[in-house]
Amino acid sequence: MPFERIARQHRTTKETDIQLTLNLDGKGETHLDTGIGFFNHMLDGFARHGFFNLDVQVKGDLEVDTHHSIEDTGIVLGNAIRAAIQDKRGMKRYGSSILPMDETLVLCAIDLSGRPYFALDGAFTTERIGDMDTEMVREFFYAISYSAGMNLHMKFLSGTNNHHMAEGLFKAFGRALDEATQKDSRIIDIMSTKGSL
Repeated sequence: MPFERIARQHRTTKETDIQLTLNLDGKGETHLDTGIGFFNHMLDGFARHGFFNLDVQVKGDLEVDTHHSIEDTGIVLGNAIRAAIQDKRGMKRYGSSILPMDETLVLCAIDLSGRPYFALDGAFTTERIGDMDTEMVREFFYAISYSAGMNLHMKFLSGTNNHHMAEGLFKAFGRALDEATQKDSRIIDIMSTKGSL
C-alpha cells in the first residue's frame, strides 16, 4: 500500500497561530479560515486545481495588517509540502502550467530540487484586491519556495484585471505542483543525476 502523502503542521509566533493539513493525493477539498476573504478564495483555487485536500486555520494580527498572516501561511504550507513529498523517490520533480483566465495568461514552473529560488516577472496595478494587499502575493510564494526548498518561477504573460492575475497564479501553482509531485513508474529512484534531491 502506498504511503499517505499527508502533512500536518502547527506554527505559533507572537504574530500568528497557524494549523494546516495538506494531502497531496486529495480531491480538491478545502476548509479555510485565514480571516482574509480573498486569501481564502486564492487558497481554494490552488487546492481545487491541484487536487489537494487543504485545511488551514489562521489566527493572526489582522489589526496590524495582512502581512504576517499571509507570509506565515506561506511558510507553513511550504513546510507541509516538503514533509508530504517525503523522499521524492519516483516523483517527477518538475511541473509547469500556462493558465488562461479571461484576458490574463500566467506561467508557473516548479522544480522540487531542494534548492530554494523564487522569481516573479510582472506586477499588479492596484494595491489591494478585496481585503488582501497585492504585494502579499509575492511574499506568499517567496515564503513557500524557501520553506519547501522549491525553485519557483512565475510570470504574467498578459493581463489587466488584478483579480484574474492573482487567481491565475494560484491556480497555475496548484496545477504545476500537482504535476511535479506525481509519481511516474519509469522513475525507479530519484530524478537526479546526483542521486539525491
